[in-house]
Amino acid sequence: KLIGARYFNKGYASVAGKLNSSFDTPRDKEGHGTHTLSTAGGNMVPRASVFGFGKGTAKGGSPRARVAAYKVCWPLVSGNDCFDADILAAFDVAIQDGVDVLSVSLGGDPTAFFNDSVAIGSFHAIKHGIVVVCSAGNSGPADGTVSNIAPWQITVGASTMDREFRSVVVLGNNMHY
Repeated sequence: KLIGARYFNKGYASVAGKLNSSFDTPRDKEGHGTHTLSTAGGNMVPRASVFGFGKGTAKGGSPRARVAAYKVCWPLVSGNDCFDADILAAFDVAIQDGVDVLSVSLGGDPTAFFNDSVAIGSFHAIKHGIVVVCSAGNSGPADGTVSNIAPWQITVGASTMDREFRSVVVLGNNMHY
């Protein structure tokens, strides 16, 4: 399933200073990359559930896809964790690698296209026939909180589920809620 992984940290290093060897890896240390890759290309998993709730078959958007990871975000430094130089370098390499689709789970506050590295990188990808799907961000649902708003991107927001997972919480004093 995962056929390649690359990392980009020169922009980050220009602010953070000399990096130790723990930064020379595309390894996902917080789970965000693993989560987004399985959302995009996860295989069919029958009888999936969350603690017995929501039973069914789980799958990613394209279960037969082969996926590659391009890591551009690192621990916070000077108020930033994903630097434009690294984002644009990853787009360039993904284009060179010949990907068919880019699923980009990066975002921030909406900004002018010429200052937005995701918009710039995705524009170049589109020019090479690569579909770019972006996350809408995590700031909603208030008005004007969506990110990745360039018209050449497909921007996808999270939704709610059509069911409830009711449970009982038992406190230490044996009260039930």
